[in-house]
Amino acid sequence: MTVKHDFQKVKEFLWELPASHREDMQTAVWIVADDELLEDALGDLSVEQAMNVASLPGLAGRVVVMPDVHQGYGMPIGGVMAAKMDGGMISPGAVGYDINCGVRLLSTSLVWEEVESLISDLATVLYHNCPSGVGEKGSIPLSTEELDRVCREGSRWALRKGYATRSDVERTEEEGCLEGADPQQVSPRAKERGRGQLGTLGAGNHFLEVDVVDQIFDGNAAAAMGLREGNLALQIHCGSRGFGHQICTDYVQSFQSAVKRYGIKLPDRELVCAPVESPEGKAYMGAMKAAANFAFANRQLLAFHARRSFEEVLGAKGVRWELTQVYDIAHNMAKIETHTISGRKEKVCVHRKGATRAFGPGFEGLPPVYRALGQPVLVPGSMGTASWVLLGTQGSMELSYGSCCHGAGRVMSRAQAKREIRGEKLRSELEHQGVRIRTGSLPGLAEEAPRAYKDVDRVIAAVCGAGIGKKVARLRPVAVIKG
Repeated sequence: MTVKHDFQKVKEFLWELPASHREDMQTAVWIVADDELLEDALGDLSVEQAMNVASLPGLAGRVVVMPDVHQGYGMPIGGVMAAKMDGGMISPGAVGYDINCGVRLLSTSLVWEEVESLISDLATVLYHNCPSGVGEKGSIPLSTEELDRVCREGSRWALRKGYATRSDVERTEEEGCLEGADPQQVSPRAKERGRGQLGTLGAGNHFLEVDVVDQIFDGNAAAAMGLREGNLALQIHCGSRGFGHQICTDYVQSFQSAVKRYGIKLPDRELVCAPVESPEGKAYMGAMKAAANFAFANRQLLAFHARRSFEEVLGAKGVRWELTQVYDIAHNMAKIETHTISGRKEKVCVHRKGATRAFGPGFEGLPPVYRALGQPVLVPGSMGTASWVLLGTQGSMELSYGSCCHGAGRVMSRAQAKREIRGEKLRSELEHQGVRIRTGSLPGLAEEAPRAYKDVDRVIAAVCGAGIGKKVARLRPVAVIKG
């Protein structure tokens, strides 16, 4: 059993579990955390899962774990690993079931005090216009052929159809489209699940949230993002829905035989994998990219519906409004990137499961407005608590393959939360705090209660203290829409 004493403190907010800790580990595990967050990580199977990942063949460097870490399928949620292109592995379980679950932030010039009386109506209309819940169908049903186009084009499909602006696309990670997506590697079952779900929020921890910019920490960066203290902003958190889930399910099953074929020894069957450059690995990468592009288009459609909602409520009252995209980032992805590892540049396959890209200043793939600042990093809190906007740093490039945390991180399972928390009481408490709640499921609401999650402010203090993020702004919710 691994205990806190087994970790060596590298520096403040950074701990190392050396490769020598377990004989099959190929590399060390680094955890970004303070003392309390490290204890939290040891409270479930997160650390053991990170050690299992560190035992995979062909890793290019250490495994990095974020402070919002919690137990997941195979790889802990909040884990980052880099696999060599030659001899390294790609693993569906190390990407996750909700491929390209991500966050989109839009800014406004609306002053909270001037529109407060309209927020309840806005929440209701957002709930109506943005379908949410398990299995909920979207407003734009697709033929299989059109779904394939979405899979290949992502946000560019939405732009071509009039659901996006050029600025939306430019301010999306990878401009909303991963090249090389291959719908032919996606099963008919996955396509059937995905055809009716474009433009839907889903359930679980997914949400649409109206926020107020509560505090500004970096005035220049906030100005570049259009964030002003006291103004409204909008967050959208969702992914590839049943489409991505089925793709992960299909490849977890098919990779069982690939493991035997390539003679791969695994400490946990949930980490089934195949060599990155193998036919099986390339097939999964093509399917995963198809799901990622679907998710980019999905969040874009929800942004379109959000704009319709603002017009319906605010425009009808003669209030001038706009929703300007700040950025859209992804987690639950495997991406081919070049990083400096052990002093030399190397092309690797970076898996970020429950972790988000956080590239530092100078990255040419960023929009010009952010290139000198670093990539915006969006970290939603648990329902009813703060969310954060950060910047990627040079430190994240050196320590974590350009990665940062993606949220608060669970400390209570969904089942436990439903046992201990009553959704009706929680809704009443949040409404009393000034947070308008619109949801179709009170048990689902209980699953996402604030006390089921870690303190997001503490998580942010850890990543910024470790140097892999830089504070820009803190947001507080005033309306939450959930499935």
